[in-house]
Amino acid sequence: MTILAVDDEKLALQALSDAIQAAAPAAELHSFRWSEDALAFAQKNHVDAAFLDVAMPGENGVQVAKTLTLFQPRVNIIFVTGFGQYRDAAFDLHASGYLMKPVTAEKVRVELEHLRYAVQSRKRVRVQTFGNFEVFLDGSPMEFKYSKTKELLAYLVDRRGALCTVGEMISILFEEDRGHEAYFKSLRRDLLDAMDAAGCPQVISQQRGRLGIVPGQIDCDYYDYLNGKEKTAYTGEYMTQYSWGEYTHGQLETQTAKL
Repeated sequence: MTILAVDDEKLALQALSDAIQAAAPAAELHSFRWSEDALAFAQKNHVDAAFLDVAMPGENGVQVAKTLTLFQPRVNIIFVTGFGQYRDAAFDLHASGYLMKPVTAEKVRVELEHLRYAVQSRKRVRVQTFGNFEVFLDGSPMEFKYSKTKELLAYLVDRRGALCTVGEMISILFEEDRGHEAYFKSLRRDLLDAMDAAGCPQVISQQRGRLGIVPGQIDCDYYDYLNGKEKTAYTGEYMTQYSWGEYTHGQLETQTAKL
């Protein structure tokens, strides 16, 4: 869950942020003192809930909420105020909640348990296989310590959840079976560390030394195409930078010819 907290008063914002973190420690919280900064963030990033102080200079919380819902119509708005005269405005905006100061973790918890719009789980990792292989985290390219780590991830994606042995992966990555065990351990650690740092350890499955992708934990154009969701996505190229991708490429060509 991604949450915004907006209050122009520094101490009040800190108190609000502390209460939200205590109530929802797993949430991704972004706190802003200035409404324009909060709106700039929300224009580029999905937001599930926004805790907005009502009495702010410039645009007040009600005005911020009106702007925010223009480009995120299903965001849950929770007004935060020390006054009660804004309840009608909150009702008109179909706000999710209305918190009276002082804000506590328990008050926040109650609001989060009764959100107007259900929070949809989102896959943070998106994989592109048609054309060059690329992997994105929340829309930005993921970075790895080694370039071969990216290729390792690409191969796991290509295998669509099958658990791969160390020998198999070394053979694919280095086109030979021996002499790269130590380097492969570094690649595996780099991949796991990158997913852990991204908060997505569930993307990779490990069983008895084997590795596999968990297909349901990523967005992938190849998987969507196979499931009939992206029938026009394939344009004749598949993981073009990896020669081992030719086998799957051939299968895609055959499947496309039958359509």
